[in-house]
This record gives sequence, structure tokens and C-alpha cells, in this order.
Amino acid sequence: MLAWEGATAARVELTLLDGGAMRRLNRRATGRRGVTDVIAFALPQPDGTVLGDVYVCAAAARRWVKTEGAGKGKGGNLDQELVRLAVHGTLHVLGYDHPAGPDRTRSAMWRRQERYVRRLANGGR
Repeated sequence: MLAWEGATAARVELTLLDGGAMRRLNRRATGRRGVTDVIAFALPQPDGTVLGDVYVCAAAARRWVKTEGAGKGKGGNLDQELVRLAVHGTLHVLGYDHPAGPDRTRSAMWRRQERYVRRLANGGR
């Protein structure tokens, strides 16, 4: 079991979208055109809990793994990349953030993300 920090409790829903649905959501939510791999929304509650929605685009993840060879974590396959995106979005829901650009993979959030991805890939150990 993963011990999330930050919130007293959280409920996070994960939705997989196709490319067209993710493109529309990205446009409505961010004003950006095109498909993105993950979008997360958080709604902190007065009692300290967090409600969140994480939307993952499997087509974008598949394309990334195919073109980059091993996914954003530089290791793994499509299944691992989908886990990475789910963890990434969940961390955003819980209030974690990273800088834009190349420094994102050196951030504390990214290191935490990769620890969780490794744990999940190893059956939670």
C-alpha cells in the first residue's frame, strides 16, 4: 500500500480517454490545442480531504513509448507508462508540482513519482 502524504484522505478517480476526448478536454481545461497524456483536477474539501479526477490518454502514452523508446521514466513499456501517468496525475491532485521543461525530471515530485512506479511495478514492495 502506498502512503500518500499531504491530505488527510483522498478520493481520486481515474478515467482513460481516447485521443479525441483528451484533445477536447485539454482545449476546455487549459486552452491548449492537441492531445496531452495526463490532466488532473483537485477539489480540496473543508474537512481536509481531497477529491480528484485524473484523465489519462492511452494513445498519447502509446505514442510516447513508441517514439521515445521507453517512456518518460526511461524504462518500461506501455503498462508502466500508464501507471506512471496515473501516479503523476494523482500526485498533482494531492498538491505536488514540478517545474516546466527539462528540470521536471530532476524535481522532488518526479523522484517521488518514480519511487511509486517502481513499487507498483514490483507488486507493491
